[in-house]
Amino acid sequence: MMTPQQEHQTHRNRSLQDTGNGTLKDGHDDDDDDDVVQVHSRWNNIHLSLVCVLLGVSLIMMLDGCRSSSESWVLLGSAGILIWDWTSVCVVLLFTVLQVALYYLPVGQVTEGKMGCDGKHLKYNLNGLHACLLTVVLMLVLWFSGVLRAGSVTVRIFSLVSAGMAVSLIFSLTLFLCPIRTPSSAPVTYDNTAKPLLRFVLGQSMDPRLGSIDIKHFVMVRIGFIGWAMMDVNYLLTAVEMKSWSLSLLLVVVFQLIYILDFLIDEGSVLTTKEFTEEPIGFIMILGEFIWIPFFSSLPVYFLLQRPNHIHFLSAVLICVLFAAGFLIYYLSNEQKDGFRRNPNDPAYARLKTIRSPAGSSLLVSGWFGWVRHPNYAGDILMMFAWCLPCGFSSGLPYFPALQCLHLLRQRANEIEESCLKKHRDAWREYCRRVPYKLLPYVY
Repeated sequence: MMTPQQEHQTHRNRSLQDTGNGTLKDGHDDDDDDDVVQVHSRWNNIHLSLVCVLLGVSLIMMLDGCRSSSESWVLLGSAGILIWDWTSVCVVLLFTVLQVALYYLPVGQVTEGKMGCDGKHLKYNLNGLHACLLTVVLMLVLWFSGVLRAGSVTVRIFSLVSAGMAVSLIFSLTLFLCPIRTPSSAPVTYDNTAKPLLRFVLGQSMDPRLGSIDIKHFVMVRIGFIGWAMMDVNYLLTAVEMKSWSLSLLLVVVFQLIYILDFLIDEGSVLTTKEFTEEPIGFIMILGEFIWIPFFSSLPVYFLLQRPNHIHFLSAVLICVLFAAGFLIYYLSNEQKDGFRRNPNDPAYARLKTIRSPAGSSLLVSGWFGWVRHPNYAGDILMMFAWCLPCGFSSGLPYFPALQCLHLLRQRANEIEESCLKKHRDAWREYCRRVPYKLLPYVY
């Protein structure tokens, strides 16, 4: 698992918000009949403290670095931009309360997810797409009516990050000091001394719930992804107010909104991901969703707002082709993988070559998975870099999210391959011989 700075996109293969540094295994508490999850962690108090502090500080410094180089550094106190104000706290709280209310919308699908420790499947409201669209509509109504000025939100970007940190801290302390005990939620135990800081930061419960709201699902989808969409829309409206919008900024916003909407349409995919089914929820996860996903993921848009970069129309066309190629590779490879898993005897897959595994399943060695071993990850990477390219090459800052995603997906690919080698043994070795590249043909 990885540090919270590596926390990023949640999707069928994007949901990589690993928030610890260990492995999880099912266990049992001899003093209780409840199932528990045992966490093997190598974190110590110094590491935990540094990560919790540096996550927000590093994000503010990156946002500050996006501003014009002629402006003075905000952390020296001479830029006139507030690091804290109560208006920003109110904005973060109002957004959170709004998402709580929209969680109860009587629309969307109610689906079953993982098995709770009471032997019943947990149920989730999958109406994130409706919640996002209603939030955007509300924002646009307030903006067109003159109640909201997008620029007044953007100028508070540093204090919004600080407010997100404060709300995350209060939220996490509440979960820690007043743990929610439900029959379906497994408590977490640690294999070391289980210091209070460790349990606070990494979490002490797997699936805490408030009423019908699953807190992990809520922060991952409603706070993280919808918050990211709201920041993108706000930056675009700010550019309109400043009459400084450009084709490059518009491209990045459109690409990212397509990415977010694709996730929300397939919201149920998050329920089977590793961090959702195996990770407890603690301060690191909550902090990452309140500040890292909304503000770090939208860093390229903020960069273009501060440093406009005008690109040629033909360059824009090529970037659109790159994004479309990445999206199609991602989507079609996932469809092929999921369809083959559901029904390997489907006539649509009759021409695909396979290798029989000792585990009783078959490995695809043609189609998308005969190109590279993780084509869905390759598509993700292409999309990420496509929305960074409009920023130009005057700074490396807007490329940080894409580089982080590349590192994260490469690390996840290695984890998957280790698992597949244990499961499929010689069949997996033969697959690797016939398909030698993990992510990029003839490169890696």
